[in-house]
Amino acid sequence: MCRADGKPVTTARLTGMGQAFPAIMHQDQLWDQFFSRHYAGMDAAGRLFGSVGVRTRHGVVNPCDEDVSGWGTGARMERFLVEAMPLGKDAVAAALDDAGLAPDEIGLFAVVSCTGYVSPGLDIRLAADLGMGSDVQRLSVGHMGCYAAVPGLGAVSDYVVARGRPAVLLCLELPSLHVQPATSRLDQVVAHAIFGDAAAAVVVEPGSGSGPGYTVVDVLARTDTSTADHMTWDVTDMGFRMGLSPRVPAVLARHVRDVVTELLTRNGLALSDVDGWAVHPGGPRILDVVGRELRLGEQDLAISRGVLSEHGNCSSGTVLIVLDQLTRQRRSGTVVVMAFGPGLTLYTGLLVAS
Repeated sequence: MCRADGKPVTTARLTGMGQAFPAIMHQDQLWDQFFSRHYAGMDAAGRLFGSVGVRTRHGVVNPCDEDVSGWGTGARMERFLVEAMPLGKDAVAAALDDAGLAPDEIGLFAVVSCTGYVSPGLDIRLAADLGMGSDVQRLSVGHMGCYAAVPGLGAVSDYVVARGRPAVLLCLELPSLHVQPATSRLDQVVAHAIFGDAAAAVVVEPGSGSGPGYTVVDVLARTDTSTADHMTWDVTDMGFRMGLSPRVPAVLARHVRDVVTELLTRNGLALSDVDGWAVHPGGPRILDVVGRELRLGEQDLAISRGVLSEHGNCSSGTVLIVLDQLTRQRRSGTVVVMAFGPGLTLYTGLLVAS
């Protein structure tokens, strides 16, 4: 595919980012006013709730005010549509404004979510509300979990290079809709303690360009199917339920250095060439493992830890929030993007500032 000047498109550049968050929730209040009763009699629950590195997060549903733990999945999906539309619209509009593009210039609109489904989907409804063209191509990426932003970024970047038109990727997750009925499972305590709601969007354009942005150089995945049961996200009659094994950090430790080294080596780089790390903060132990295995300094993961503290784990959108803050706080030349999720899957991406 060629640009308007007849030259071939060989690269895709990330040129705009935007986020939107619902109301803030304070971790201490969530425990004191709801979850301490939800998990009454579980001695370890309070300790776990306070050990996940989260100070505040956001939710379209605050369980202190509205208990949805007894809702069926249908009711939760109806609420998802109501809450997702304004958040998605705000995030995409902010990203387009950051890139200096109009909605009708977009050729592909991709929407990622593992926390809600409707049809017609958010891709159709938001494209219409935002004023994208009736011929805009659309892609929905569902139920991949926390790492989905990275394959999503790879997919829209491939489109941009192949078609020579800009694309938008929106990750929109509302895990607050999936508070589960009370249980004695410790993994449910962790899930209820760490996840927050967010919408995060990026714009990807063709060509090298002259303004600020990141060239999307490469994406690499590694899935250890022998540990597929370590992280699950099950659709039940009472919403979506997470399964989370305490062995996840140990599995990640076996793979993360090899995966990152392979990503860098095939692009002629080494660990010492990386200027910035946008690591999905799946939890404090996850960040500890990444730091140890890659021999990173605490400053390399400070933004990831800060996002975890301020927003919690926002599933697929979290790594885009980390990348945005990394860009705004200290623009980096070479950035590795990294996220983890069900499978057990590790996805990495290589970006270079341009």
